[in-house]
Amino acid sequence: MAGLGPFGRAPALAIGVSGGPHSLALAVLAAEWAAGPGGRVLALVADHGLRAGSRAEAEGVVARLASLGIPARLLALRLPAGGGLHERARAARLAALAAAAEEAGAPWLLLGHHRADQAETLVFRALRGSGEAGLAGMAMARPEGGVLVLRPLLGVCPDRIEAFLAARGLVPVRDPSNEDPRFVRARLRRVLGAPGGPEVAALAEAAGAFALRRDRMRHAVAERLAAAACFEDAGWIRPDRAALGTDQVAHAALSALLRSLGGRRHPPPRAAVGAMLGRGGGSLAGVVWRGAVLCREAARCAPPVPACPGALWDGRWRVVAAPQGGWIGALGPGGPRGTLPAIVAAGLPAIRDAEGRILSVPALDGGARLEFCPVSGPIA
Repeated sequence: MAGLGPFGRAPALAIGVSGGPHSLALAVLAAEWAAGPGGRVLALVADHGLRAGSRAEAEGVVARLASLGIPARLLALRLPAGGGLHERARAARLAALAAAAEEAGAPWLLLGHHRADQAETLVFRALRGSGEAGLAGMAMARPEGGVLVLRPLLGVCPDRIEAFLAARGLVPVRDPSNEDPRFVRARLRRVLGAPGGPEVAALAEAAGAFALRRDRMRHAVAERLAAAACFEDAGWIRPDRAALGTDQVAHAALSALLRSLGGRRHPPPRAAVGAMLGRGGGSLAGVVWRGAVLCREAARCAPPVPACPGALWDGRWRVVAAPQGGWIGALGPGGPRGTLPAIVAAGLPAIRDAEGRILSVPALDGGARLEFCPVSGPIA
């Protein structure tokens, strides 16, 4: 934890706990660590509902944590049927954990991923055709919503974690789906062999090397964006095409801008980014680049949603305060624009009543308060 701080006095930590060996060990270790500086922990147990008895199992984990003096909260996930169930479950669980941590006032969310998980992730992404950023695997620390996700055990061999539990006399829950060959990750575990074996160690080391390259690219991208992009309060950008350049760093920088402005978690295809960079304009991933303007494409904005405090619209704008009963959606063409370019104004968030009358355009009149929440993700 020392290398992941600073945490200050009385840190508030949330911990994602499945009851399995690694998350259980993390919960015990984190609770003991937080007690030193007078902090607190909250374990978050997600019931994915993917198999019969999962609710009772999750309740049992909550009770087990309570017996160890670790407060815990149960989160119920409701996943619709469909393909990619395991991957969707992972994403839904992370989103629910982050939201619950933020709600509990815990700015750090700890997850129990370890060295073998890192090796598995590298192979899984390689099979999917990920680039260098994806092959860097999971980061020790990264933002998720309003919290910072930390993985303190990422470099630890799972055999050491099992030994720690045995020494404490703690018996974890074993999820049978982790060994179900119907799932890709379960099949990968069989191929990779023993979690403490040389194959896993080599793959984890490779992920670390890719992570170093990713970090260097991130620094280069940050420097390039500081020189080539002027970020405006209304959630749009003034790009300097000459300063942006056309090299690999420019590709990664433009990709990051498109993801943030378009509210998308994953970057657009590299070839499409390169084509847009070469043209110095165009439309891609819900973003339009025209001259000295890079902004959200109004026609691609999400449908209106109730403008309740905390609501996230279009993957980018979080409502802080708005007129009661209002709906938030795109302003659209022909609305008020102030001194903004028309193409920017059309994609601005606007608050309307049930009849469609404009109650506020926060960027222009301050009648409501919104936070711009750009999407974060890997540099690609």
